[in-house]
Amino acid sequence: MADVSRPLIRLFRSYGRPEWRWLALGLVTSALAYGTVLVTPIVLGTTIDAVFTDESAYALPLVPAAWLPTDPAGQFWLSVAIVGVALGGGAVLQWVRGVAMNYFAHGVMYAIRTDAYERMQRLDMAFFDEKETGEILSILNNDTSNLEVFFDNALGDCVRIGVVVVGVTGALAYTNWQLALVTLGAVPLLVGFTWWFMRVIEPRYAAHREIIGDLNTRIENGLSGVELVKTAGTESYENERVRGVSREVFDTQMDVLRLSYFYRPGMELLTGAALLATFVIGGLWVFSGPPLFFSGELTTGDFVVFMLLTQRLTGPMAQLSNIVDWYENAKASGNRICGLMDVPVDITEPAEPAALGDVDGRVAFDDVSFGYDDSGVGATPEESTGERRDPGDAQTVLDGVDFTAEPGDTVALVGATGAGKSTVAKLLLRLYDVDSGTISLDGHDVRDLRLSDLRGAIGYVSQDTFLFDGTVAENIRYGRFDASDEAVREAARAASAHEFIEDLADGYESRVGERGVKLSGGQRQRIALARVLLQDPEIVLLDEATASVDTATEYRIQQSLDRLTADRTTVAIAHRLSTIRDADTILVLEDGHIVERGDHEELLAADGFYATLWRAQAGDIDELPDSIAVEHANI
Repeated sequence: MADVSRPLIRLFRSYGRPEWRWLALGLVTSALAYGTVLVTPIVLGTTIDAVFTDESAYALPLVPAAWLPTDPAGQFWLSVAIVGVALGGGAVLQWVRGVAMNYFAHGVMYAIRTDAYERMQRLDMAFFDEKETGEILSILNNDTSNLEVFFDNALGDCVRIGVVVVGVTGALAYTNWQLALVTLGAVPLLVGFTWWFMRVIEPRYAAHREIIGDLNTRIENGLSGVELVKTAGTESYENERVRGVSREVFDTQMDVLRLSYFYRPGMELLTGAALLATFVIGGLWVFSGPPLFFSGELTTGDFVVFMLLTQRLTGPMAQLSNIVDWYENAKASGNRICGLMDVPVDITEPAEPAALGDVDGRVAFDDVSFGYDDSGVGATPEESTGERRDPGDAQTVLDGVDFTAEPGDTVALVGATGAGKSTVAKLLLRLYDVDSGTISLDGHDVRDLRLSDLRGAIGYVSQDTFLFDGTVAENIRYGRFDASDEAVREAARAASAHEFIEDLADGYESRVGERGVKLSGGQRQRIALARVLLQDPEIVLLDEATASVDTATEYRIQQSLDRLTADRTTVAIAHRLSTIRDADTILVLEDGHIVERGDHEELLAADGFYATLWRAQAGDIDELPDSIAVEHANI
């Protein structure tokens, strides 16, 4: 994913504007809350000079003199009341500010996360062939959380610093502009130091965010493959791999922190120097007159005001380092999020898709060729010129594939691993687009159809069955969420799954675990078949649906498949030839080419590659004794 120009501004425009009311409330209350911190020093300074030292008259900025009491006691209690109201009002405003900014930040994070996930769902399969799950999870989770921290804390603190700097600068200049120059002399140095820090820290944050994605990928792989890790006894190997990536995370984090450890103390040193210089010059001024080239009078109250306001100023300025940290971290995260959203989508629908209508189920491949690029990613579709790419540009998987499946026919694909069988199914589902040639459904080029219409007409059963972590009923109902309980049970019966489901602890409400780990392979496969039966598609794709189960379970699943494929157009990818011997047409693929075609008897009579494969596979599932099939019915 490429770098994105000004990612935070882009995200703020897209997702911050809908939440502008919360942001406005948060920023206004932030300004008011931090404005109240100026009240206490000014009132205390005036009270000291007027009530305790009698160095000046009792006067408050923006308050008419006629409204002020003339006796010291009244002036004292008025000061107490003003300070109390300022402190209490500041606390209330801070509470409102916190609520408003949290609603704003979490609303933005919610919108970004959901939009990023929806965008990810629309990406081509080619993207997922290249990107690892852990990296995507890091973007959707960690990076969006970094944005929430920035929008919640950094924006409010920027307002705080702005209000304090402007307010304190004005108050100091009003009190004594000469001493104000001493206090504010550190500001240009602070700004320059911060600008240098931001330039140096940015690439370090970007590297850190990237390596966190690698760590998430490594952990996700280790957890997903924990069974293999345990059975292979490779725990120490996986631990070392995670330790290695974790070390890289540590190193990049320390690379960031080392610079932060230099920047933050430097900011505190500069602000502390400003405070110390103000204290020294102001103190000398009070008890021995104006020092050096300064002139005029500085009262005790004015000196107290300066010290209190300087503390109000130096604290936020020193905290500027936190804002820079949040900003740079959020910028790196925003770059990754925008990069995900900017990934181009090649599998798109036409502006005016063809109407599919009632599906008959005629499937035709016309001179179809397809290849993957060097990274294994599905090749970008050519413009509709019909031209083939240079073979050196991609790894060819299919070359000139032609066949037609009439409505209700079964076409079986056989061949060695890597011959291109599964690619045929993926192209029909339009998970990838052909490089040349045409795939049509009922005479419509699949590229001219709505994806929902195309995929809604096809039921896909793969060898690697995936179940979501939920109940059995939820997994069967997936894709037909409005199906009744009785429809779910009927689909399960048709898939020969009802009996074993009823034997589970909670029946159809039993949880299957992540990826269905609580069920056997045969049970997962039959639930997947029930899911497709419930969808009731006109076309069925079977991608080695029984390759990973034992013979007895295969027999049971094959019975379900026979019910599923009856009167439906079926494209079956077979590992065990016994499962497709009754197919209307059998295509033998070798290196992406169809080298033989015909029915079972014709291909045996031809004594070619198919006949060789048939002889190499011992046994025939049709001759499996019924006693064995019944005994293993619930495997």
